[in-house]
Amino acid sequence: MEVSITRTFDLLEHLIVNYPKDDIFAAKRNGKWECYSAHDYYKYAHYLCYGLCGLGLQPGDRVLTMSSNCPEWNFMDMALAMGGFIHVPIYPTLSVENYTHILRHSEAKLLLVESKVLLKRIRPALDALGDDAPQVYTLANIPEEHQMMEILRLGIAGRDTYLPLVEQRKRDIKETDWVTLIYTSGTTGDPKGVMLSHRNICSNFLAHANVNAMDSSCRALSFLPLNHMYERSMNYHFQYLGVSIYYAESMGTIAANLAEIHANGFTAVPRVLEMMYDKLYAAGKDLKGFKKWMYFKAIRHGEHYDQTIIKKLSPYFLLKQRIYDRLVYRHWRERFGGNRMTIITGSSVLPQHVLRLFSAAGLDIYEGYGLSETSPVIAVNNQKLGIRRFGTVGPILEGVEVKFADDGEILARGPNVMMGYYKDEAYTREVIDEDGWFHTGDVGTMVAGKFLKITDRKKDIFKLSAGKYVAPQLIENKLRESVYIDQVMVVGANEKFASAIISPNFNTLHYWALKHMMHYRDNVELIGMPEVQAKYKSLIDEMNKMFAPHEQIKAFRLVAEEWTSGNGLLSPTLKLKRNLLSDKYKGVISGIYNKDEAPAGLFSAFRQVELPSIRDLIKRQ
Repeated sequence: MEVSITRTFDLLEHLIVNYPKDDIFAAKRNGKWECYSAHDYYKYAHYLCYGLCGLGLQPGDRVLTMSSNCPEWNFMDMALAMGGFIHVPIYPTLSVENYTHILRHSEAKLLLVESKVLLKRIRPALDALGDDAPQVYTLANIPEEHQMMEILRLGIAGRDTYLPLVEQRKRDIKETDWVTLIYTSGTTGDPKGVMLSHRNICSNFLAHANVNAMDSSCRALSFLPLNHMYERSMNYHFQYLGVSIYYAESMGTIAANLAEIHANGFTAVPRVLEMMYDKLYAAGKDLKGFKKWMYFKAIRHGEHYDQTIIKKLSPYFLLKQRIYDRLVYRHWRERFGGNRMTIITGSSVLPQHVLRLFSAAGLDIYEGYGLSETSPVIAVNNQKLGIRRFGTVGPILEGVEVKFADDGEILARGPNVMMGYYKDEAYTREVIDEDGWFHTGDVGTMVAGKFLKITDRKKDIFKLSAGKYVAPQLIENKLRESVYIDQVMVVGANEKFASAIISPNFNTLHYWALKHMMHYRDNVELIGMPEVQAKYKSLIDEMNKMFAPHEQIKAFRLVAEEWTSGNGLLSPTLKLKRNLLSDKYKGVISGIYNKDEAPAGLFSAFRQVELPSIRDLIKRQ
């Protein structure tokens, strides 16, 4: 039976009619997977909606949720949508200042918090609002706090009273009505509230679900935050396809959980896939003899794989592919549950060697692109039709229009473009022009007339003192393809040349140092050693051949700190916070550009070091 899906909560009836399965959601608790059926989902969402009405909430009231991924998140999400309330999911890792801004700006009436830890994190912001703070309910059993179970019980008890009210609201809610407020994580300034309608979200997840070959026999693991529109939309997408969604215990249990549920796919950001690659790469270092030789031959082979041209490759290449799959790749798949997988990734560029290798191993990666303001997908590589091009974010999604401004900025238009920024009409008019085109701020181009390629972030492009423009992300993404580089930021605005601040991949660097019998006390001493400096100079010199002279990195610094969202140097979606990084390394950057002599590019985090001779370097190879 066909169920028309024009509002997010229409998914509930769609599941009951078409996919009444016993494990539409699952979470691991007390060592066992606890499953929820489609009927459980329908029932709990409705009871919670009755309970919210019983609390006196009115349509349009904002309700905040602060939680890790779990089935209950979805129950509350649908309850809010059916009642006409506005769901405001927030990251559990923001600063007190950001929480205070969101609470005050949204004027939330209710806050649902998952745990005691998260409640403690947001408590200073609640205290700062005093009497204007929302009523708090918790998912966990916390003494002296109201609990979500109270809302559920209130809904069960008031079913006869509130069922007619909720059914009428469901009939009255239009696809153009506001359903959620998403505060973008951002890399600068206060978070901005993106207003999305049912039409924005539904038109988008229906379109990208139609390019996914997964079906109701599949299981997906979910671990990216549901408060981010990317993972949230993918969860709607999976529900539409009848795919069972299992929620990972934590970021540290991803591999184990994939294996336990025999997953068929998941969504990820590049950083997660890079960490998986690092672990697979490190596993080969412990092998001996022929096994080690074969393992790394398989890695080198996979890093040159391209499914889009596989039929044109030589029989010898295809034979090697079968051999490596038999001896190496199938063991990787067994480690993750045994199935070929569909992996959707976005947020930033994934290094090509990771993309190609995983796809060679049957862990097929499909890159996509979008923003919270576009609900979120603008383009994605098409799994169902096998339309994929490595290094691009795929064809434009059906229903979405794209064109390019004179400066290369990507403009998007369609039913997925947001209603606007909450309480900020002026900025809304800045980013959505009078013809309805949303100005993404990203710069890109079309490849082969079909595939969108993102080249940089418009505001990040800078000009050298000679007048030449540098697109830093293009260079950063290329440098990050090295297994020796974890994060990198290219700098040089108004200077004579471009430079790089590099946070090494210390797992790989430590192994390299061990192989070369180097002795050091800590990472600070390690990155200052001449051999390490020379190693990174050689990497950069090789990468520089791919760029125009003005884009080449003429100087660099290695720094001992890792850049993470936990220490505030990356956004929650793992983008560089350039302003904070520039401020943190202000002295280091000044040290590069205050030199009168030509840049040698051979600096540690805080001191220049003497280089070994060419003869010494040759001996070490």
